[in-house]
Amino acid sequence: MKWKIGDVTVTSVIESQNSEIGGLGFPEADQDALDAIGWLRPHFLDADGKMLVNIQSFVVESCGRRIVVDTCVGNDKDRPLPDWNHRSGPYLQLLVEAGAAREAVDLVVCTHLHIDHVGWNTMLEGERWIPTFPNARYIFARPEWEHWKDAPEAFGPVIADSVRPIVDAKLADLVPTDYRITDELQFEPTFGHTPGHCSIRIRSRGEEAVISGDLMHHPCQIAHPEWSPVFDHDRDQSRITRRAFLERCAASGVLVIGSHFAGPGAGRIVRDGDSFRLVV
Repeated sequence: MKWKIGDVTVTSVIESQNSEIGGLGFPEADQDALDAIGWLRPHFLDADGKMLVNIQSFVVESCGRRIVVDTCVGNDKDRPLPDWNHRSGPYLQLLVEAGAAREAVDLVVCTHLHIDHVGWNTMLEGERWIPTFPNARYIFARPEWEHWKDAPEAFGPVIADSVRPIVDAKLADLVPTDYRITDELQFEPTFGHTPGHCSIRIRSRGEEAVISGDLMHHPCQIAHPEWSPVFDHDRDQSRITRRAFLERCAASGVLVIGSHFAGPGAGRIVRDGDSFRLVV
């Protein structure tokens, strides 16, 4: 999948696709509730009615810079989820096919520091985790790093193997949550899922898009912005943030690129009675 926003190009690089993780953590999203959202089919539910989810990065070309947004799960890593434990997928080759060989990447930007957004920050060389993108600066929101750097790790040594080596190598830029990445890209604070979570706003030649990060995990949250997964850091704050985000998007018609959205991967938010839906 590829999108053009003015002079900016955004290309999806999918590490994995599945329907299992999408059903985790939404207490309200039983089958009847999902079936009631008719527009989720055919793109966002599988034949059995399970949520479809992509684990993906985005290669963004902006202002002459090659940028990787979020870096998926990674290979060779100790993780408690079977599908993510000691992966050996072809992610680096997929990046090359998307025009982003690892030595040619200028910036790596993480919307937040969760397990499926930082994994390919590093790669295993012998017994050491080294930066995957040796010529890149890595952009982390400072509040995000400050929260996670000493926090207990529930999903394996994510910070230890995928974030701290970047900081120790002095390749990390710890930035404010409204940081301007290029003249066309800017962090937009969307707290709740994590304390320093940021979406990425794209503006170029009068066109606009936003890469959502985990402000939303699945389009069902567009119909039900009150649905917060149990792995949101602050579920009440994430509901408030999501509702405000959807209100703004419905008013502006901005293209929303969902970090975990399957199918066409992006669309525009429109009002649907008291709620919203995604038009693709």
